[in-house]
Amino acid sequence: MDVLVIGVLGVLAIVLAAQASGKLGVAAPLLLVVLGIGVSLLPFVGDIEIEPEWILAGVLPPLLYSAAVSMPTMEFRRDFRAIAGLSVILVVVSSVLLGLLFAWLIPGLGLAAAIALGAIVSPTDAVATSIVKKLGVSPRIVAVLEGESLLNDATALVLLRSAIAATAATVSFWGVLGDFAYAVAVAVVIGVVVGWLNLRLRHRVKDAAVNTAISFTIPFIASVPAEVLGASGLVAAVAAGLVTGIGAPRWLTPAHRFSDAQNWRTIELLLEGAVFLVMGLELWTLLDDVGTADNGLWTALWIGALALVATVLVRTAYVVPLLQGLARSAKRKAARTEQFGAIQERIDRMEAGTPALGDGQAGGDPRRSRGMPPGDPTRMEDRPIPKLRPGDADRFRDRVVRYVADADYMQAEPLGVRQGAVVVWAGMRGVVTLAAAQTLPQDTESRSLLVLIAFVVAALSLLIQGGTLGWLARRLGLTGIGVNIEERERLSAELREVSLKVLTDKGIDPREMMRRSTDETASDVPDPKADFDRVRAIRVEMIDAQRLRLLELQKAGTYSSGALTWALQSLDADQISIELHAPDAGE
Repeated sequence: MDVLVIGVLGVLAIVLAAQASGKLGVAAPLLLVVLGIGVSLLPFVGDIEIEPEWILAGVLPPLLYSAAVSMPTMEFRRDFRAIAGLSVILVVVSSVLLGLLFAWLIPGLGLAAAIALGAIVSPTDAVATSIVKKLGVSPRIVAVLEGESLLNDATALVLLRSAIAATAATVSFWGVLGDFAYAVAVAVVIGVVVGWLNLRLRHRVKDAAVNTAISFTIPFIASVPAEVLGASGLVAAVAAGLVTGIGAPRWLTPAHRFSDAQNWRTIELLLEGAVFLVMGLELWTLLDDVGTADNGLWTALWIGALALVATVLVRTAYVVPLLQGLARSAKRKAARTEQFGAIQERIDRMEAGTPALGDGQAGGDPRRSRGMPPGDPTRMEDRPIPKLRPGDADRFRDRVVRYVADADYMQAEPLGVRQGAVVVWAGMRGVVTLAAAQTLPQDTESRSLLVLIAFVVAALSLLIQGGTLGWLARRLGLTGIGVNIEERERLSAELREVSLKVLTDKGIDPREMMRRSTDETASDVPDPKADFDRVRAIRVEMIDAQRLRLLELQKAGTYSSGALTWALQSLDADQISIELHAPDAGE
């Protein structure tokens, strides 16, 4: 009964914090941490300690899976270089540099244990993404932060495992590198296979509730085998989520996806809230424990504060050259778009059989046929084009469209100094740091002090960085990015053309279609009900064609993820409405 009461009170606390966060302008996780600390001070509340395995194996896989499913894959692909750098290179560099700092500050702490602590405080938390989303910050910033928080956990935990092993035995650099490569590669394979099977299985399940229930098991079906094989269960869960998110519009019905979104949003709210609430509850117990130890409470506090400053400095030192490299890459892409345009023009002329291609053979120099000097072979647009095979021109045209769309995206949403400041300051520590700290072996030298330092870093990071992130973004003028109405109108017009083509192919007058779809009692047809059913089927066919076009546009990248998501949700709502009004919907 006590456990039941505590659970109910915990859920109510999470709900109240979520509601109060909007009115107070403070992120719900921060409120829950403070609430947990306050509750832990009550005299009738005893020591609270949660096994880290519950968080690492029970909480993080579904949270990361859910975030991966909703991840905008187009932006993830476009900024994969930045995401990979932040989630792998930065984590490794931070772990080593912080490890050197901890080894210097804490007497008697070996380098391996120090790097283990560095790995614990290196990964960032996804709570920053929820904060910047509400502020209306650039979608590109959100995508980079979200992608980083999805992948950096695995890097940190693999390093932590290797560092812990090094405290008992000697390990080599190549051994650690091999462990990391194995952990990621095996996890990705398992995750992709589980995600693929997930879509095929759920495609056959018609009941939305049963379908969503199956989805609750997928992160564990991916993570458990990966852990058994010595790989990263978190990476497996992320890979399964990405595959599911990419294929869901094609394989799952709108009702299934709507049910998934609503139920997983509830799961995220409760799990994230529970972790931060427990963090506050445990923190005071840990403070009391270390306060009675030799190292003392204040030692943990000042080392934790200094470590937080170090994480910000290391992150800044990495992000600045990273953004400079991204800016140069964006300029190169913009310059190449003109070259691709020239190549595309030559291909179009070759397909049309234009004799200006020199000797008439594919790859002839158009300059020579017009009495001009041959082109410069070092320039992309002047290189000879080999003989085209069937479909080559279409594939190249698709690549050109995608490349130009990527270049336009990077030009429209640059990552400059102001955006870089938000990326740096949004590098907060949280759930993974708390869980990983408690996985340190019990016989680790000064274990309580190390765990408390990790807790201090996470708590101060959430309170200071999380509490001021909104102010910083507003100060830099990066908030309030509204909906692009013009883009949505262009997309709507393109989708209307698709639906009209469906009607035209069937020889149907759109005005007659509209009249019959709104008048189920039409008297000018032999069987009004049968005619209305036929109209309903045609409307569903139109929606399917529009959805297929949306998937093609997503692959091309000619519209933003926000506009594509809005259009997909609108189509899903229309189809769900049609299905609910079907005569057999209540059976």
